[in-house]
Amino acid sequence: MKLSVVIPVCNEAENVQPLAREIQVALAAHAPFEIIFVDDGSTDATAAAACAARDGGIPELRLLQHSRRSGQSAAVWTGVRAARADWIATLDGDGQNDPADIPVLLEALRTGDPALRLIMGNRSAARKDTWLRKISSRVANSVRGRLLRDGTPDTGCGIKLLHRATFLELPRFNHMHRFLPALFQRAGAKVISVPVRHRPRTRGASKYGLHNRLWVGIVDLFGVRWLIVRNPPPVTVSER
Repeated sequence: MKLSVVIPVCNEAENVQPLAREIQVALAAHAPFEIIFVDDGSTDATAAAACAARDGGIPELRLLQHSRRSGQSAAVWTGVRAARADWIATLDGDGQNDPADIPVLLEALRTGDPALRLIMGNRSAARKDTWLRKISSRVANSVRGRLLRDGTPDTGCGIKLLHRATFLELPRFNHMHRFLPALFQRAGAKVISVPVRHRPRTRGASKYGLHNRLWVGIVDLFGVRWLIVRNPPPVTVSER
């Protein structure tokens, strides 16, 4: 398996099949790959839509289901743990990330730098979001950047490429997906950002508002800052 694509979804029945087909087309030259949808306690027909997509010509699709809603970070962790490839691409399930950007992330990996373990998408072009999401994202990125100094302009971007083994060694907590650049750097890994596209949501409804985008991560932000400050310098181990 060359690549696993992990997509956390909650009540995205309308987006599952078109998104899976876009991923299948985008990765036609990168087989073998797998597409893992993690259904985080949906109350609509998300699971049925995923099964229909798999049976309708997308055999690469796998469906994992949480028995109850656990959050985006938990869904990503479930998908990465179940993945069969060493490298994982993640996408948001709302269709705003363009699957055609996954090969762009893969191309950035070909630098051959062994320390590179996380490639972040950077929505540098005009974002197709509401004013509230734009403002909350701008504030969150600014505060995180100042406190964590992770050098990442867009930590909230859902499309990224990460090293599976490194990810599974990170401290696990709710909302950890918002702090992956700082956590990877804390583990001694190199992180880079590449420009990606951003699309308007055309199906379904957003699950985020001011409360769960701007304020909910404050405690976690200071917790990650504490982890970084208290993290000892890397130790080189040799055997004689």
